[in-house]
Amino acid sequence: MDKTDTKFDDPAVKAVFLTYPEPVRSKLMALRAMIFATAATTPGVGQIEETLKWGQPSYLTPSTRSGSTIRIDQIKDTPGTFGIYFHCQTSLVETFRSQYPDQMRFEGNRSIIFDAAEPLPESALRHCMAMALTYHLRKRRGNADAIPALAG
Repeated sequence: MDKTDTKFDDPAVKAVFLTYPEPVRSKLMALRAMIFATAATTPGVGQIEETLKWGQPSYLTPSTRSGSTIRIDQIKDTPGTFGIYFHCQTSLVETFRSQYPDQMRFEGNRSIIFDAAEPLPESALRHCMAMALTYHLRKRRGNADAIPALAG
């Protein structure tokens, strides 16, 4: 199934997306499509599983175990904002911050925060997604902090 469209395998995930207000929903759908597209073009990632973790749409690499989970969600106490979340015990957000200090807004060591009224920095986001989706693969090779080339 082409995950760049609006089809969902899990009705619970679809139900969560339907609760988001516009334009946050559109931006989260764009992030979702980017995650699937980046996974498809990044060597070693394999198929992505879309599920809910803590009530948030989450993207895992169960067959290859190559990556760290990526979660996306609106920021409930700040209307019109949303984030992409990463495991806080990895060095991912620290690495993203060093690579893209002026292109994105970071929150601690766990997320990148966006305003729905602003365009997404697609190239930088795809690179961050590729790093997250290959984090464990690189860690097993002893270079978890290495920065892979941008996914096609």
